[in-house]
Amino acid sequence: MEEKRLSEKIRVLIPEEEVEIRVREIGREVSEFYQGEPVHLVSVLKGGVFFTCALAKQICVPVSLDFMSVSSYGNGTESSGIVKVTKDLDEPIEGRHVLVVEDIVDSGRTLSYLLENLKSRKPKSLRLCTLLDKPMRRVADVHVDYTGFEIPDEFVVGYGLDYMQRYRNLPYIGVVELDA
Repeated sequence: MEEKRLSEKIRVLIPEEEVEIRVREIGREVSEFYQGEPVHLVSVLKGGVFFTCALAKQICVPVSLDFMSVSSYGNGTESSGIVKVTKDLDEPIEGRHVLVVEDIVDSGRTLSYLLENLKSRKPKSLRLCTLLDKPMRRVADVHVDYTGFEIPDEFVVGYGLDYMQRYRNLPYIGVVELDA
């Protein structure tokens, strides 16, 4: 019996140049908001690291950086709805301006959990920045302060986002199209 395999194609949704332009714009917005105050970026791993690094280079106020891994995804294309912390912060955030940097806000379950967790640690301020936002998929109330792009309900990869740990390194945002 022959095993049937799925193959995927990647269609460009947001070209590399558009991503770079928007990251610079967000960097300016963040710099203007904090006006010389230091900001502590909390990058949500794994996908958020690409966007966080690019964004940090565009911010003109003092920046410090930490990482957290919170997941609600398995190896598929749908959120499991189960949130788990797999890596916590290395430094305390009490009294600091904190900007959580995420690759995508989808259902909002993961970010809602993460933001409540971080809020309980008493930061001076807590804001959220995401490269991609799918508001039509939202099931949890999450306020996004900085959004790169609002996108349709398609499964995307690139610029840190993956499909089964592949395609994170694409310099653009693409849509996964599965073929039987």
